[in-house]
Amino acid sequence: MEKLYQQDPFLTRFTAEVVSCAADKGGWSVVLDRTAFYPEGGGQPWDTGTLNGIPVTQVQEQDGAVVHNCAARLEPGTQVEGAVDWARRFDLMQQHSGEHIVSGIAHARYGCENVGFHMGSDVITIDLSVELTQEQIQELEEAANRYIWEDHPIQIAFPSPQELEVLEYRSKKALTGRVRIVYFPGADTCACCGTHVSSSGQVGLVKLLSCQKFRSGVRIELVCGKRALDHLSRVWEQNHH
Repeated sequence: MEKLYQQDPFLTRFTAEVVSCAADKGGWSVVLDRTAFYPEGGGQPWDTGTLNGIPVTQVQEQDGAVVHNCAARLEPGTQVEGAVDWARRFDLMQQHSGEHIVSGIAHARYGCENVGFHMGSDVITIDLSVELTQEQIQELEEAANRYIWEDHPIQIAFPSPQELEVLEYRSKKALTGRVRIVYFPGADTCACCGTHVSSSGQVGLVKLLSCQKFRSGVRIELVCGKRALDHLSRVWEQNHH
């Protein structure tokens, strides 16, 4: 099973062969030999789009295979044309990359562990293990945006087990096997399966919206990129009505 989204997150159109197709809760579960559709995982929602023009409503990883929920049947052994909804994908890339930058800088500056991460349809929440002051939150936002505007290249690697042993990286759990490491040079090194921008400038902007005490640390709500712009546009509209 070739995971095209890991090789190139900017790839939105692809051809593949249907490996299997089974009736499943009001639709069809389709497995392809290769796919650019990101399955839900690591705090990141699934991609949507079409296969041969048929809507793909949900994408999950099951036993190493990427399963596409489709509205109609696709014949096993046939070739299909896939198209990923780019607006949704790029939004998720901006959010996920912005989260890495904020979490990485918080970890380096204030020793915070990221203990929870949720990418909602409106905002992202990050749970940090250390309580931060209002000044530190402002510093964090400024540092994250400065990093974005410096436009650092983002690198993806699959280090050897020997390299992994000496590498300092963020991970929520102990990892074995082939580990995908995402490098945001000068901000973050993290084990992650998600889709990310190719350079930090593409995140555009990070806006921290709120910070509440949560357990022994804080829960931060934030928006990145186009979501940050849309948020500011809504604020502007509210102020002019």
